[in-house]
Amino acid sequence: MMGRDVTVVRVYLHEATSRLKELLAYLHDESRVQGVTVFRGVTGFGGSGKFHSSTLLDLSLDLPLVIEFYDTPEKAAAIIEHLNARIKPGHIVYWPAQTNLEP
Repeated sequence: MMGRDVTVVRVYLHEATSRLKELLAYLHDESRVQGVTVFRGVTGFGGSGKFHSSTLLDLSLDLPLVIEFYDTPEKAAAIIEHLNARIKPGHIVYWPAQTNLEP
């Protein structure tokens, strides 16, 4: 069986600065991507080295977020270009993949 070529995109954020609703509205309403999942991490850190975690002592809920979606390579490239102007450099990762759906 031959699959359909797609690009999988991950956007790494944390809750305090994520603008999650805005990004989801763009992906769903404007871009109409094939599928989106948002993951909330238990803990994580980025380039600053500052830990973002959920502990009993830290109730700020500034947890790591990962937004993952996929679509055709052309559509994903256009979305990545749009996001590059809004997301801190180094926080978008993408790679080619295939779905089990026919082209």
